Amino acid sequence: MPRAKSTASPTARRARTRSRLLDAAEEVFAERGFGGASVEDICERAGFTRGAFYSNFTSKDDLVLALVDAQAVAVLARIEAVAARDELTVEEVLDGVFAAFVREPGQTRRWYLIRGELALHAVRDRAFGRTLGAREKDIRRRVGRVVARVADARGLQLTIPVDDYVRAVMALHSGSVAQHLLQPRTYPPDALERAVLPALTGAILTPSVD
Repeated sequence: MPRAKSTASPTARRARTRSRLLDAAEEVFAERGFGGASVEDICERAGFTRGAFYSNFTSKDDLVLALVDAQAVAVLARIEAVAARDELTVEEVLDGVFAAFVREPGQTRRWYLIRGELALHAVRDRAFGRTLGAREKDIRRRVGRVVARVADARGLQLTIPVDDYVRAVMALHSGSVAQHLLQPRTYPPDALERAVLPALTGAILTPSVD
């Protein structure tokens, strides 16, 4: 019996292929490390050929940067949805931000491993490091805009540069994840952020001066 032709558009098929390659890469990078994972490993996991890979990405570096971008877009969308609700207090917005960063346990572990691999790769490869650094700076800038909007909507302002605040929050989250993964029974997920971030935020927010 002849195989039915797909009715999906080339654009839709390409998007699905790209998505499957990204999902496969997330799994393979976490299992084998960035350096230990090959293009062939990723293609095999996704069920595609090298041709499909190179029609979507120029290299492993290109793919992993797309993976970082996709994760950032997803988290930012959740944060912005909470930040858009002007009726929420700062504390309620923070609760929404905590929820935006929470992942399934398996995904939390995978992303911690991937971020560690990327940090090592970025330090060893200066060109990649510059590219990743620029990506992360852009992510912080976008988060910073949300922070400034939340503060302004409530008649508040930060007493430190918004980028410093965002960097502190990200560093706190990263350290908290590491402690949770090492000692999950002692340190529940996001417990450190919930204990420290409200106090940090309250200490650096003051009423705006008209």
